Amino acid sequence: MLRNLTIFTDPHLLAEIEKHASYRSLKKNDILITPGDTVQFVPIVLTGSIRVIRQDENDQEVFLYHLYPGQTCAMSLTCCQSGNKSMIKAIAETDTEILRIPVEKTESWSIFPEWKAFTSNNYNQRFSELLNVIDLIAFSHMDQQLMHYLQERSKALNTRVLDITHQEIADELHSHREAISRLLRTMENKGLVKLGRNSIELTQLN
Repeated sequence: MLRNLTIFTDPHLLAEIEKHASYRSLKKNDILITPGDTVQFVPIVLTGSIRVIRQDENDQEVFLYHLYPGQTCAMSLTCCQSGNKSMIKAIAETDTEILRIPVEKTESWSIFPEWKAFTSNNYNQRFSELLNVIDLIAFSHMDQQLMHYLQERSKALNTRVLDITHQEIADELHSHREAISRLLRTMENKGLVKLGRNSIELTQLN
């Protein structure tokens, strides 16, 4: 059952995971969880990637970060431990396979050093990514936010060509489509991207 799970080696922890966890396969663009949902499990990505978005009650969205194989969502850990409902929206960026850990196990498994280190490392990494997002929003111009967003999506999809509309980008960057289109045209003039019909090719990557 524990295929593609290589981040743990403790046989006792692996036995617990084997006993209590379950698998789920997601197709590209499948929604894993939305704001207000009860957090019933903590996902660990096995293959593929998941895009995490903050969405408010008015459906305004802000892209936060991606989850890759061997990673989990710190917000899911926080919500399940505090008994709160989900505060994020999670979408499969590609065809993805996850391992679902029941919420009631997240604290009891802290007796295992590997699990404790795993959750701590994920908290630290997600916190660092959130600070980066805050810095981009608070201290950077929209063109820098846009380039960061495009590069992160490109990395997650492992392609330079993104099949995406200007409106979809605007929604996830909490901006206006006209502003995004204007910035993209400027970026194209600078040779940073090539614009197609509902597609964007990144010509320069970090």
